[in-house]
Amino acid sequence: MTGLENVNVNDLELIATNCRSLTSLKISECDILDLRNVFKKARVLEEFGGGSFSSSEERAVEPNIYEMVKFPTKLMSLSGLNYMSETELPAIFPRASSLKKLDLQYTLLSTENYCQLLQSCINIEVLEVTNVIGDRGLEVVAENCKKLRRLRVERGEDEAGLEGEQNFVSHKGLSVIAQGCPNLEYIAVYVSDMTNSALESVGKFCKNLKDFRLVLLDKKEQVTDLPLDNGVMALLLGCQKLRRFGFYLRPGGLTDIGLGYIGKFSSNVRWMILGYLGETDFGLLEFSKGCPNLEKLELRGCCFSEYALSVAVLSLRSLKYIWVQGYNATPTGFDLLAMERPFWNIEFTPAFQVTVDGFNLEEEITEKPAQILAYYSLAGRRTDHPDSATPLGASRSILA
Repeated sequence: MTGLENVNVNDLELIATNCRSLTSLKISECDILDLRNVFKKARVLEEFGGGSFSSSEERAVEPNIYEMVKFPTKLMSLSGLNYMSETELPAIFPRASSLKKLDLQYTLLSTENYCQLLQSCINIEVLEVTNVIGDRGLEVVAENCKKLRRLRVERGEDEAGLEGEQNFVSHKGLSVIAQGCPNLEYIAVYVSDMTNSALESVGKFCKNLKDFRLVLLDKKEQVTDLPLDNGVMALLLGCQKLRRFGFYLRPGGLTDIGLGYIGKFSSNVRWMILGYLGETDFGLLEFSKGCPNLEKLELRGCCFSEYALSVAVLSLRSLKYIWVQGYNATPTGFDLLAMERPFWNIEFTPAFQVTVDGFNLEEEITEKPAQILAYYSLAGRRTDHPDSATPLGASRSILA
C-alpha cells in the first residue's frame, strides 16, 4: 500500500484498464461517482475500500445520481463508503447478496437503513458497523447472516444527525446475535445495557469464539443487571477457544468474586484488557492465581494498590507486558519495585494535570491518572520513553 496525494481519477482508470487481474483497490476520499469508469474496467475486482459520497446539500440537487454507480459483479469486500446515507443505498443493493465483508463504520445510516441493507447480506462473514444499528438491526443480522464470523459494533451514536436514534445496542442485541450466528469467532461491541443472561447466551451458543470484547457505555444511569459475575463465568466456561478477552464496564460491574472467575476460567486467554473491574486488592490477587497463559494485560480505572499489582505480576508466570492506567498510586511508585525481576523493565508515570480547550474554547484543567508500563526485554530498558515516565529499578540487558 502506498500513500499518495492528489490522485487523478484518470490514473485509476488507466490502472484498471492495464491491470486485468486487479482484485483489490483501496483509495482515500475520492467521490464514488467519479469512479464509475474505474468500476466498469476493473471487472475482476473483489475488494474495494475507501471513497466517499457528496454532502447532503449536493445530493439534494440530484437525489438519485448515485444509482448510476455500478460496482463490479465479482465484488466481495466493501469498506470505507464515507458519508453514505439512505440516498446511496441503491448503489449497494445489487451486490449485497454476494458480499462477504462489509464495513459501514463511516456511513450515516440510520437503524432502518441498516435493516434494509443487511437483510440482503446473506453471505456476509465480516461485518463492521456502529451501534446506531441497534438491537433491531442485530435481529436482522441474526435472522439473515448465518455465515457471520466477525462482528464489530463501534460507538457511533454521537455522530452528527443521529442524536435522535434510540435503538442502541444492549443485552437484547448481543443475546440474539449469539443465538442466530453460531459461527462467530470475533465479537467487539459497545453496549448501553447488559445482563448476565446475555453473556450466558454467548457462552452457550458461540463455541467457536476466539476474541470477545465488550464495552459498557455510561449513557444509561442504571444498568439492568449488575454485577455480571455469573454471566462472565458462563461465557468463559462456554467459550473454551477464547484467546483474547476485553471487558470494560463501570464501577460495580464486577465484584472481586467475578474477577476471580476471570482468572480461574481463562486458561487459554493470552491477551486481556479489563476496565473498572473488582472492588479490592483481594479480587486482583484471586485473578492472578489463574490465567496460566496470559502474556499481555491492560487494566484501566482500577482500585488496586501498587503492592497488589506487583504481587499479581509475579503470580502471572507467562506475563510479558502489563499497562495500567488509573489505580491507587503512591507519589513515587516505590511499591512497584516489588515486581522487579531479571529483564523486567518498569516505568512509572505519576498523575499530572494538563490544560485543554473546553466548552466555548475556555481552558479547562483535567487530571491524567497515574500509569504503569512494565515489560520483558532482553535488550534492556527502552530509551524513547516520554519525559513524564520514570524508569524504576535496575536495567539489565543480555548484551551487558
